[in-house]
Amino acid sequence: MTTSFNALLSTQIGNEFAASQQYIAVATWFANQDLPQLARYFYRQSVEERNHAMMMVQYMLDRDITFSIPGVPTVRNDFSSVTEPLALALEQEKEVTRDIEALFRAARGEDDALGEQFILWFLKEQVEEVASMTTLLNIAERADNLFDIENFIARETIGDGGRDSSAPAAAGGAL
Repeated sequence: MTTSFNALLSTQIGNEFAASQQYIAVATWFANQDLPQLARYFYRQSVEERNHAMMMVQYMLDRDITFSIPGVPTVRNDFSSVTEPLALALEQEKEVTRDIEALFRAARGEDDALGEQFILWFLKEQVEEVASMTTLLNIAERADNLFDIENFIARETIGDGGRDSSAPAAAGGAL
């Protein structure tokens, strides 16, 4: 059954995998800058985005909806300051929020109660994602030195780390 919601969700699977890849690139950039806390944070974010994609895959499988796993575009690997990858991550999360909102509107417009219910978790998740990236960017812009950022990340809990017992099941199990 091809619907606008199903088509958008299929596209979103690719977007989530692309976000995962971009976060790996960001993490390795931070690792190369000897910023292990930022690197660890973005490695975890990469896994979380991969899990989001796999949740969507499981939903499509459960609903017996035909789809294909798309490839991902080239990611950005080079940055000139610590704030650049954080600003990129924030804009990426804002874009994902807009995509998830479009998915919700499509499900509602098609009277797809199951699709609407499924996507509600992702709307809640995006509030946390945007807030976390906003905080990281704000801290980086205010920090006197890079170690202040590293200490903040080591000391504070930013986001839920992808651990939410109300999360949908991920195909193959969440990592």
